Parts: sequence; C-alpha cells; structure tokens
Amino acid sequence: MLLKIYPENPNQREVEKVLNILKDGGLIIYPTDTVYAMGCDALNVRAVEKICQMKGINPNKSNLSIICYDLSNLSEYAKVSNPAFKLMKKNLPGPFTFILPTSSELPKIYKNRKEVGIRVPDNNIIRELVRQLGNPILTTSIHDEDEIIEYTTDPELIHEKYENQVDMVIDGGYGGTEASTVIDCTASDFEIIRQGKGELIL
Repeated sequence: MLLKIYPENPNQREVEKVLNILKDGGLIIYPTDTVYAMGCDALNVRAVEKICQMKGINPNKSNLSIICYDLSNLSEYAKVSNPAFKLMKKNLPGPFTFILPTSSELPKIYKNRKEVGIRVPDNNIIRELVRQLGNPILTTSIHDEDEIIEYTTDPELIHEKYENQVDMVIDGGYGGTEASTVIDCTASDFEIIRQGKGELIL
C-alpha cells in the first residue's frame, strides 16, 4: 500500500493507519531527512528479525539503528555520557546517527552487539509516528551502501519494488541521496566514522 502523508502537517487519520501496521508487527518504508528507510517497531523482536532477514543483516555482526522522537527517553535505550548528550543536543534533530552502548531496556537481539545507532531525523512524519507509537522505530536505509539510484528517491518506484515485501510505503515526497553522518560515541574520543549529509557542530 502506498500512502501519501504531507511532512509539514501529517494527517492524523493517515498516521493512525501506519500506527496500526507498526503495532501489528508490520514493516514500513518511510522518508527521513536523508534517504528513504525501512523500519518497524524496534521493540517487536519478530518484526526486527523479519527486516534483518530481508536485508541480509546479521544482528550479531551489524549495528542496528533506532529512531527516537527526541532525547528525553534516550537513557531507556542507550548509555549516554554527558559529553555525548551535549553533542547530540546541539545536532539533533538532524541527519546524524550516534553510536552508543546499548542499555538493558532493548530486546536481546540488540544486546548481542552492545552498541546501537540513535537517530532523531529532522522529518515530521517519522518523528510523529515514533511519538505516537511510544516506542522507537528500527531504521535501515533501503539502498545498499554503494548504490543510491533513482528508485530509492521516488516513492512510487520504491512502492513498485517493495510492495510485496513491506506492508506500507509512505509517500512523503522525493527522498535524498546522501546518507546520515555517523559518529561513534562509545569511547571518550568521539569519532566520525562516516561523513554524510550532516556537518557536525562540536
């Protein structure tokens, strides 16, 4: 199903359609402030496993990332030092992924990695979904690392490719082609491990 939602003012009726899918363990594709991504309720282990299987991700070896609405519940999902929190506060919402040590609230599927990526994208659609769901959303971009091609930016082409694999594709307008900047905050010296769309404010 392809569902149009306007980022400036997400319609509550449309938002509820997506929330019902997420609560039911379904998979969605949605816009962010960088590229289109695939996700599910991050605390629904079966849904997370489904995405890992589809994307060929081994959760024991790959970092998993989650989208939070803001930084207020962050300590539920990650251990965050004061310097890391200050850095995140300066840069979020925005096109960044911060790698942090996982906390005990996340399901075991994440703990195998001991690290989790945290995103708060500057996109009203996905943040509103997270806020109303009450749980973070697992996020993984739909493209492979080395290929961002036309179908990954056009919601209709994304729908054509994925309509049999996910429960809903949200059309939030054309997507970007540049992934987020990734910052490793697991040690006291923070390190940019991938420079993407975001320019980090220190």
